[in-house]
Amino acid sequence: MMRLEYDMVVIGGGAAGLTSAGMSALLGAKTALIERGRLGGECTWTGCIPSKALLGAARAAQQIRTADRFGLASTEPEIVFARVMEHVRSVRQHVYEEADAPPNMERLGVEVVPGSARFLDPHTVEVTDGSGTRRLRSRFFVIATGSRPKKPEFAEPALTNESLFELTERPRRLLVLGAGPVGIEMAQAFRRLGSEVVVVAPGEGILRRDDPAHAAILRDCLAREGVKFRFGRRVTGVEQGKARLDNGEVLACDAVLAATGRRPSVDGLQLEKAGVRVGEKGVGIDTRCRTSQRHIYAAGDVTGRHQFTHMAEHMAKVAVTNALLRWPKSLDEKHVVWCTFTDPELATLGESEEDLRRRGAKYGVFRLPFDRLDRAITEGETAGEIKVFGDPAGRILGASIVGAQAGEMISHYALAMRNHIRMQNISDTVHPYPTFTLGNRRVADQFGARQLDSPLLGLLGKVLRYRGTRKGSAAL
Repeated sequence: MMRLEYDMVVIGGGAAGLTSAGMSALLGAKTALIERGRLGGECTWTGCIPSKALLGAARAAQQIRTADRFGLASTEPEIVFARVMEHVRSVRQHVYEEADAPPNMERLGVEVVPGSARFLDPHTVEVTDGSGTRRLRSRFFVIATGSRPKKPEFAEPALTNESLFELTERPRRLLVLGAGPVGIEMAQAFRRLGSEVVVVAPGEGILRRDDPAHAAILRDCLAREGVKFRFGRRVTGVEQGKARLDNGEVLACDAVLAATGRRPSVDGLQLEKAGVRVGEKGVGIDTRCRTSQRHIYAAGDVTGRHQFTHMAEHMAKVAVTNALLRWPKSLDEKHVVWCTFTDPELATLGESEEDLRRRGAKYGVFRLPFDRLDRAITEGETAGEIKVFGDPAGRILGASIVGAQAGEMISHYALAMRNHIRMQNISDTVHPYPTFTLGNRRVADQFGARQLDSPLLGLLGKVLRYRGTRKGSAAL
């Protein structure tokens, strides 16, 4: 019988891998974490952390530029791009050292193994690094190798999120391919930092997975800041600083950022030797994050599902719970939430209105524009809207928020939806005034007000001899 050295081997040290390995070790399993680069993965080094640091710097520049909104003198900020990028890199280094570096994992009992892994059989991986090779045998595995950006085949190489944050000189003219979250966030950031920006996308709008009306509000905000769009177009080639579109138009550019999708990182893993099936989108898993081999699990971007850091962590917890605790735990795909961290932010939860219409659901739409939210008015952040879909009993079916603090506000509804808290409960909860989250309560108030339209309450008013005229919730 083969001797198994480990209870759990995790391949990949990004968000999913770190969570899997840490949880596994805390449960008492002998755990190894294999990573060929630096722990932290895309989120720490080329994704969430540096992009949000860059957006923060861009927001500061825009606040200086628009200070007259608050009765202050506006001025054009002096932007030293190299210093901005130094700040971005220092932020990600800080996050790495505080959370992701090997000593943090080793304190939990995880053995960090540097190198590239490949399966030799369903229970054995071989790890290769500069010092040689080593074989690890384990009872369970979690594949968490993430994804890589898709690169267009142009004569001149394009930037991706893997190279963008290493820039030291600001491109005067930036061409962004793709109108998804990465493309839109970086388009706004570089425009605010002084670049001329054009976004080219094959569709007719931005952020196609989000509420179309809310995406249009954000698009208009970006357009007012000077971001230009070419919708329904593709770039067919880039050469000598010129990009040619499929309609013949030529755009001058100093740099091209490709933000057109991702592919799973499975090259070199030899998953076929482990009996793990891989599809076009990534490693196939069931609702318990099991692959085609019952003892091998997968989590995060490598599966092709819900490519967000928070979902990678959720999937890791599901995988380890099923593997080590033998406790049936399934992916929660009903309450998936995400946010694009532009200004204003755009956050989405649950089903869209199109989803609800398609399945014939009975629902109501409850809205509050930000220009009716006192905190938004005091902060000069009146662009936006809260939109919530609720069933006749007040259960939350989905939500979309575009506006300042949308990413924070949507969590309110995510908690409520996950725990079956109804809109009337939110309405009855005392919220501090003035806050952005008070807007969530005011939307829930609308549900309560509609209940007051009941004919029975009208009849009660007559019995009690009230003399006023009922205007109904439509008057709100």
